[in-house]
Amino acid sequence: MLDAKPNDLNAFWMPFTANRQFKANPRMFTAARDMHFTTSDGRQVLDGTAGLWCCNAGHCRPRITEAVQHQVAELDYAPAFQMGHPLAFELANRLVDLAPDGIDHVFYTNSGSESVETALKIALAYHRARGEGQRTRLIGRERGYHGVNFGGISVGGIVNNRKVFGSLLAGVDHLPHTHIPENRMSRGQPEHGAHLADELERIIALHGAETVAAVIVEPMAGSTGVLLPPKGYLQRLREITAKHGILLIFDEVITGFGRLGSAFAAQHYGVTPDMMTTAKGLTNGVIPMGAVFASGAIHDAFMQGPEHLIELFHGYTYSGNPIAAAAGIATLDTYREEGLFERCAELAPYWQEALHSLSDARHVIDIRNEGLIGAVELEPIAGQPTKRAFDAFLKAYDKGILIRTTGDIIAMSPPLIISREQIDQLVDTLRDVLNSLD
Repeated sequence: MLDAKPNDLNAFWMPFTANRQFKANPRMFTAARDMHFTTSDGRQVLDGTAGLWCCNAGHCRPRITEAVQHQVAELDYAPAFQMGHPLAFELANRLVDLAPDGIDHVFYTNSGSESVETALKIALAYHRARGEGQRTRLIGRERGYHGVNFGGISVGGIVNNRKVFGSLLAGVDHLPHTHIPENRMSRGQPEHGAHLADELERIIALHGAETVAAVIVEPMAGSTGVLLPPKGYLQRLREITAKHGILLIFDEVITGFGRLGSAFAAQHYGVTPDMMTTAKGLTNGVIPMGAVFASGAIHDAFMQGPEHLIELFHGYTYSGNPIAAAAGIATLDTYREEGLFERCAELAPYWQEALHSLSDARHVIDIRNEGLIGAVELEPIAGQPTKRAFDAFLKAYDKGILIRTTGDIIAMSPPLIISREQIDQLVDTLRDVLNSLD
């Protein structure tokens, strides 16, 4: 067994981490089960974030563990280029069964970032296949997060993810974000702001509808701090894109697989896009895997010409990996057998009330929630943005709960197996943390 406390932390350049701070005071997890992580010093930490929005069924779930163990001993790898294996097709059928009507095909990736890149490439290639190759413009949204590859940070709108990487994709524009003061302390989907979708008409008029390939948004923006779509907003985006022949892509990497109480946010909000990007909850975070869901119309536009020719020159070495596919099937079985999507919907009102009970805690300036996702926004320390929330993160860890921070926003998205008592523990501990902050 590896040492729980390695004596040299230097070699690993950690992602999205204050490396120097961490390596001076490491926080190590050595085991996990159900709702808890175990630390290197033997403490139990309640997982308030489902790992990184991904362990929707909790940790080390038996069915998933057994499926991976069996598969790695039977068929560890099979190429997806010109070859196949049964599990990739079985999983794809299962995924399509969960998707909204009209979403009929799945293209496998290895992460949310790769799912976004794939969807953007499919969008561009789709228009070219239809004889509209001039449609090359992509439209994202301010404060959007679509992974960390060049396409994703180009259509994304989080400044720190973009600013040090030089020239990005050309021909990209951005809608305004939906975080407006009128919706402060909203419970669930906010009332104000549907008109913000109409900004898309201005952008289209500026560039010409015939040049625009796709619009990509998170139905509910997660990584930027849980920004919810105002009532009617997504419906309006769907109307405008359909009118102009523009593809609508929902980034469901966070919202997919039960996080809002439905299989996907598309169903939760009653809006069907042309494509959806997914990852995270697809395999419960156990094995890297992503998937792009596409409509039949998009898929069929490529199925032209001689049958021996490759229709789309795109893919990954690990697309539909057998072990990942086995994990995905077992994950879907776990969701279904335990009724976890329904459990999320049932717990959502209790979660909402618990979360909003923090409105009078110190430094809290806004609270937002949907499904089993919540955000508590803090007033920043003057001249030290992000520090107050990071201090809260460190104190929360010491008190036995795991939260996430983005800027001065605390984000939570616990596994869907959380109990009411554990919701109380998470919120009560966070209240103590907030009231102890300077």
